[in-house]
Formats: sequence, structure tokens, C-alpha cells
Amino acid sequence: MIVGLDRINELANKQKWDGLTKEERAEQMQLREDYMRQFRGQILDTFANLTVIDPEGNDVTPEKLKREQQINNLFNQ
Repeated sequence: MIVGLDRINELANKQKWDGLTKEERAEQMQLREDYMRQFRGQILDTFANLTVIDPEGNDVTPEKLKREQQINNLFNQ
């Protein structure tokens, strides 16, 4: 689960009905930036572990991705 999502939603609802103070608006922007950073990280982690197999069962993972996976494996050992 992405941290801060409940607070982002809480501030979005408050913005819709009551408006936000300067401090709340700044908090909202920071939370949204953090959310996007976490979201992108999850996507990159997913792609880092991806293998592409064609209908015939052959590994057709792009070479660039294979190189990145090898590099990641070296750093994670």
C-alpha cells in the first residue's frame, strides 16, 4: 500500500467542500509528489523483474532490459 494515500484523499475532499489553507495546500503537493515517487518505484520494480515470452515459449526479453536486470542483480547480492 502506498503511504499517505488516505491523507491525500482527505485533503482532496476538504479542498472540494471547504477549501484548503496554504499549509494544507503545501502538504497536499508534497504528499502527491511522494505518492508519484512511490508509484513510479513500484512500476519500475515490476519491470525490473519482467520476462517476455513469445507464443512459442521463447524468451524475447529486450536486451536492454536483460542488462538492467543483470546490473540490479549484482547490486542486490
